Amino acid sequence: MVKILVADDEEDLEMLIKQKFRKKIREQQYEFIFAINGKDALEKLKKNDDVVIVLSDINMPEMDGLTFLTKLSESSPLIKTVMVSAYGDMDNIRTAMNRGAFDFVTKPVNFEDLELTMEKTIKHVKQMKDTLKAIQENNILRMYVDQNVLNFMGGREYLASLTASETVEASIAFIDICGFTSFSEKESPDQVVNLLNQYFDLMAKEIIDQNGVIDKFIGDCVMAVFKGPYHLDRAIDACLSIRNKIDNLPAPSGKAKFLPKVAMGINTGDVISGNIGSASIRRLDYTVIGDSVNVAQRLQSVAEPNQILISNTSYQKVKESFNCRQVGEVSLKHKVAPVFVYEVLD
Repeated sequence: MVKILVADDEEDLEMLIKQKFRKKIREQQYEFIFAINGKDALEKLKKNDDVVIVLSDINMPEMDGLTFLTKLSESSPLIKTVMVSAYGDMDNIRTAMNRGAFDFVTKPVNFEDLELTMEKTIKHVKQMKDTLKAIQENNILRMYVDQNVLNFMGGREYLASLTASETVEASIAFIDICGFTSFSEKESPDQVVNLLNQYFDLMAKEIIDQNGVIDKFIGDCVMAVFKGPYHLDRAIDACLSIRNKIDNLPAPSGKAKFLPKVAMGINTGDVISGNIGSASIRRLDYTVIGDSVNVAQRLQSVAEPNQILISNTSYQKVKESFNCRQVGEVSLKHKVAPVFVYEVLD
């Protein structure tokens, strides 16, 4: 059952929601909790820590929806909010999005549209939680790999499997937020972290949608790995989608006027996949290494804002599926010969 909090001071909305979703309420697919304003909503969230998403109005007494949104982002970052308001002007939409809103539905409510938006939001939250759970489980496992655990789980055989490596074919994407380092030096740490997490959240969704895996976050850069059928196509699709989503972010409000752009490098080939790190201090990181990874990172380093660069080898594999522009030869760090490069347009 998915638990949903509705924050709105209009009594009619509660009645309409109960009517429109009566079948899913009866089948115990949805459970709704209602609050009359932002303050009431925060109190009810304390008693219902399993709420998945929030539907919130903007204009409410005591605590309005935008103030509530800010406090919710600070206290419960995994809960996503859909704003449901008659104030659908661009200023309110921008403010809501900059404060962490996932989506926006205007009143009078089209309940078919609302349900589709809710389903999309619920799916997004589930993907985030699944990813975090996998990361947490892997980190816990790596942190506590001592002899007692190994004996319990199979001893030397388990140790061999944990430290084993393999060569696989994959596509690697490096996605960097241009200019974020200089921006971060001028802003408060909490603002920098919140903004960076919003961008990473957006990127993670597009990568996961293409069955990619986030290998690591490196400062303001993401390294993603794509394996399996059409891994290069899926890596490019993810990067195109990320660029589109970043380009269509609402203009920031307040003092911070940072407009993000991304520079991306993608490469494909054989990589070594395994747990890399220090066994003596029991810190191992499951990752991929090799020349294919290095080239992807160096392609990103020479990419301009909004550019997606690939090597000639990658271009030959996808030239019939994507519109690309010849860039020419570029010099990459630690590469003796220049590399012939293409830019993916769409």
